Amino acid sequence: MTTLAANDITWSADRSRILNGVSIEARSGEVLAVLGPNGAGKTSLLRILAGLRRPDAGTVFLGGESVRSLPRRTVARRMAIVEQSPEVHTDITVDETVALGRTPYRSTFAGLDGEDRAAIEHALALTGMCAYRSRSWRTLSGGEQQRAQLARALAQQPEVIVLDEPTNHLDIRYQLEVLTLLHSLDMTVVTALHDLNLAARYCDRVAVLHAGQIAASGSPAAVLTPELIRSVYAVEAVVDTSPHTGAPVATYLDGRPGGPTPAP
Repeated sequence: MTTLAANDITWSADRSRILNGVSIEARSGEVLAVLGPNGAGKTSLLRILAGLRRPDAGTVFLGGESVRSLPRRTVARRMAIVEQSPEVHTDITVDETVALGRTPYRSTFAGLDGEDRAAIEHALALTGMCAYRSRSWRTLSGGEQQRAQLARALAQQPEVIVLDEPTNHLDIRYQLEVLTLLHSLDMTVVTALHDLNLAARYCDRVAVLHAGQIAASGSPAAVLTPELIRSVYAVEAVVDTSPHTGAPVATYLDGRPGGPTPAP
């Protein structure tokens, strides 16, 4: 397994600073949640971590090596990304979508071999998408599309997987199944999440973005405190330990007038 780290990342768009000196590390084999309200910079950070966007300053390291120094095919074999709203420009099937995960291992115009097929079958089974394999992408619900994209990433057989809100559009059952699956994978996982309670239950560590900076990082129990929730989310909350899961559970009481506390 492999670490994924970013050191002092800064990035701006339209003359607005989106990320400001962000340093973060996903340790080998752990599930790290990136949390924060809308506009905090979560998607921008994930795209930079995955090598899809170049920061204005700072460096991303994959297994201790700068991502910019590695060949693109090497990065594609070692790291996969699942975005919120992937664009599919042609009407392809689920099976063809998942097969795209094998692209880094194939030469141009080469067909799928036995190893490719085995990886595709395994990914479809893990995500519960075997019965959908012949379905057109455009006939899928948002949740089904999300699971198909996760299957594509798993077919890639990466060491690191980066996911932007993987539980979006999913029913509660599938939210739990996807997060249980991610926690069971033999790989390093970095995922943006909105739901603090799901993050507390299924993630080893959390990093909270607030106004483009890391407000706190560490274990869910250490980070997800009423004070942090008040400061970052402008919500009063009580945080207890669930007698059922042993994980921290936040109960939200009300919003705080005036909005979140500005980042320093």
